[in-house]
Amino acid sequence: MELHHEFTVPVPVDEAWRALLDIERVAPCLPGATVEEYDGKTMTGSVKVKVGPVTVTYRGTAVFEEQDESAHRMVLLASGRETRGPGTARATVTSTLTDRDGGTAVSVRTDLAVTGRPAQFGRGVLAEVGDRLVGEFAACLSERLTPAPAGAVEQPTAEPRPVDLAEVPEPSEPLDLLRAAGPAVAKRVAAAAGVAAAVAVVVAVARARRRRRPRAVRSHAVVRRCRGVRR
Repeated sequence: MELHHEFTVPVPVDEAWRALLDIERVAPCLPGATVEEYDGKTMTGSVKVKVGPVTVTYRGTAVFEEQDESAHRMVLLASGRETRGPGTARATVTSTLTDRDGGTAVSVRTDLAVTGRPAQFGRGVLAEVGDRLVGEFAACLSERLTPAPAGAVEQPTAEPRPVDLAEVPEPSEPLDLLRAAGPAVAKRVAAAAGVAAAVAVVVAVARARRRRRPRAVRSHAVVRRCRGVRR
């Protein structure tokens, strides 16, 4: 499935470009994600996703296939696999930065393929989850990029460099898909689950009735034969 998102940050495009490549700086803004190592191009880590009462952990890698600073365009290829299941996740994320009213507009196109338990939500729900998560990420990033108050000493922005991110704190809780989807979507998922359960019950009852019917026919046949013997 293909998802499109856009958000803005309150800094010039060159500063936003450097910030997005500063993984140590933006990692805490990624819901449910833990970045363990980054060498300037490839990062390894994990993402925890909660689906109802079940928590799924994906481990994998993400590689910057393109970093075009002149066009302010980057392409990230990410893939992961469940640590305790057969599910997989793959994504190609293309981000383009442009100037907008003194700030920067970030356009993100994601080609996403998911198998396993999160895939049960379908494209519509995953799109709404993506909208909310991108909004949270943008708010977090904007807060980190907001200029310091007058009089405060501003720290220089670090250039992308090989860095060990083992000291980056692990997220306190996994990415909760139902919470991220919001009450309306959660109700639709619950309703769909209820309908599925009702259909399963109807099918089970119908099968049970079919299994009982031959016995009833045989019993009637036995009664007729018995009546014929008595005559």
